[in-house]
Amino acid sequence: MDELDAGIIRLLQSDARLSNRELARQLGIAPSTCLERVRALARRGVIKGYHAEIDPAALNRGVQAMVAVQVRPLSRAVIDTFKASAAKMPEVLSVFVLSGGDDFLLHVGVPDLDALHAFLLDRLSKRREVTGFRSSLIFQQVSNPAPSRLAQPS
Repeated sequence: MDELDAGIIRLLQSDARLSNRELARQLGIAPSTCLERVRALARRGVIKGYHAEIDPAALNRGVQAMVAVQVRPLSRAVIDTFKASAAKMPEVLSVFVLSGGDDFLLHVGVPDLDALHAFLLDRLSKRREVTGFRSSLIFQQVSNPAPSRLAQPS
């Protein structure tokens, strides 16, 4: 990825709704060059999609939590099955497969604390492979909307 590709990525991360013409103008290149570069980035899998950031409260997910989950037995089949089923649960926003003491981290969004309690007791704890879990409420979230490419280690 060269400097022009990095510039395209940076601008699209800050505003994915930029038109090709505006993107090209900000980069100082021809619109046709810009369009071909964006298409090439998408073909190479660098650009995976375009997303709208939605307020969780607008989706009735005013309470969010991170839930660390342990499963047993530790096998590829159990991990793959739990990962797929957790990703389909309506309360789950993201599934992370981990190393260390916990096997998964679930980012959960629900309407209220009662719904979180019901999710943990009625859905998660009922799964045969789940041997334990810990939940942590999220009070605030800050993320980097436009991470830049890190330099290769020397």
